[in-house]
Amino acid sequence: MKSYRLRDQVFIVILILLASAGWIWHSRLPVFNPNAPGAVLPQEGFFAPGFQLKTIDGKNLSLSDLRGTPVILNFWASWCPPCRAEMPAFQQVFEDYSGNDLIIVAINSTFQDSLNDVFGFVNVNSLTFPILLDTTGEVSNSYNLHSLPTTFFINSQGLIQKIIIGGPIPKALIRIQAENLLKDTLDVSND
Repeated sequence: MKSYRLRDQVFIVILILLASAGWIWHSRLPVFNPNAPGAVLPQEGFFAPGFQLKTIDGKNLSLSDLRGTPVILNFWASWCPPCRAEMPAFQQVFEDYSGNDLIIVAINSTFQDSLNDVFGFVNVNSLTFPILLDTTGEVSNSYNLHSLPTTFFINSQGLIQKIIIGGPIPKALIRIQAENLLKDTLDVSND
């Protein structure tokens, strides 16, 4: 009788390990293929990859629509604790800089998330900046994401000035990067 219990326990452990491995495989971020034609790894000093996604309101928004304006681009998911922790800081900075030419855009990794959870999180936190839905993972892939949250600070010409992987990003750091983007915009317009 003891051997059956041990065998059952081993079977259950193996089953749990296989289920866990399956979940990890299923929920992984897509792998960026640097050998694909035209593929360029996004990095500081290079142009941010273009994209067009739907907002939570169903409107289309592309990065090219925002050219001429500095952009803080944050990739997040509703199940990600650091993402959840930093969103109030992004909302506060968005409100504080609303009179300036600065936009904050949050791209939800919807291919790994639930639309109901996204809408619930946006409503509970009264987020008013654009929330885009990456339903296929294509944009996350083009930005070579390996971790959430990841934030790109993009100047008005579309060049990536800073990349911060992980979080939560403190409000003070978001403000510093926002000021740098706005200063860069002024410097370019004075040239």
